[in-house]
Amino acid sequence: MLLLHGLWEGALQKISHRFCAVMGKLQSKLKHSTYKYRPDGLIEERIQTKTFQEYSPAHVDSVFVVAALNSELCVSGGKDKTVVAYNWKTGNVVKRFKGHEREITKLACVPRSSQFFSASRDRMVMMWDLRGCPQPRQRLAGHDMVVTGLAVSPDASQLCTGSRDNTLLLWDVGTGQCMQKACVSRNLVTHLCWVPREPYILQTSEDKTIRLWDIRGLQVAHMFPPKQHIQTYCEVSVDGHRCISCSNGFGGEGCEATLWDLRQTRNSICEYKGHFQTVASCVFLPKTLALMPMIATSSHDSKVKIWNQDTGACLFTLSLDGSGPLTSLAVSDASSLLCASFNTGIHLLRVDHSRGLELQEVAAF
Repeated sequence: MLLLHGLWEGALQKISHRFCAVMGKLQSKLKHSTYKYRPDGLIEERIQTKTFQEYSPAHVDSVFVVAALNSELCVSGGKDKTVVAYNWKTGNVVKRFKGHEREITKLACVPRSSQFFSASRDRMVMMWDLRGCPQPRQRLAGHDMVVTGLAVSPDASQLCTGSRDNTLLLWDVGTGQCMQKACVSRNLVTHLCWVPREPYILQTSEDKTIRLWDIRGLQVAHMFPPKQHIQTYCEVSVDGHRCISCSNGFGGEGCEATLWDLRQTRNSICEYKGHFQTVASCVFLPKTLALMPMIATSSHDSKVKIWNQDTGACLFTLSLDGSGPLTSLAVSDASSLLCASFNTGIHLLRVDHSRGLELQEVAAF
């Protein structure tokens, strides 16, 4: 009887938790493992139970990508084939966008605008406007396989898309017409990123290479030295001088991020090793966060790490236990990050300096 009573009580707690999550925000407690790295080389492990704000979930299934639209709103997409605009400060869904027939793979926001693009396994790219109707403003069809790269030019006049079909397409945003097409054998695109104030696009590939494309003719301007593992993601610094890429891997083999020089030498500057599974995303952190330049990485090992950009030293590790693979990372404001996960939605993380450098989860949705 005691066993049956315990099972029944547990079931009621689960039902109550799900009901509250649907109806509104919920205070939750979650045990986190954090690792702080001291100057003397020792690692302090802290297992803490912290209270954070749990809002109604943005998605009903795995989230594959998240991007910051502005300092309050983000857009996200995943397995449920829906793009969601979410106010992460209030915990409210602003709008849902439906039109894709398969899961969302990439998102790209138009700078200083309410517009953004989504890509999907249905081979389509769609343009949306938060201020308009929830129907796509444009539908761009040109790839033969899943679209795995999106990059919007700084002046928002052009869009570059990449795919597993080995091609890059350059689009006129105003007309929706494809202006140029380039194809490179075995170039299975994994990510695209526009270099600020330059006519160049950075691209990572499953062929383990990183390419720099010149949009004036859509030709490869430079190929970085090949890595040993598939390159999953890339990001360019705000000043356009440096970029980072990250690798897939398992058991600590591969699983690193690499800093590259985009100016003269175009060689690797530093590597960041410490994850044990594929590193899915990497970002430069705003300079306002610390005196030293830093980057952050998220991995399929459920960990987010902060690194000293210059030395490669890991400064802090946050383990989001139970989240499954972490699929996407985005800077949301001067002190916060958004992290998408396979099992537990989107996590809002905050960099805290009150007791030295720490990364804390403050909300989930």
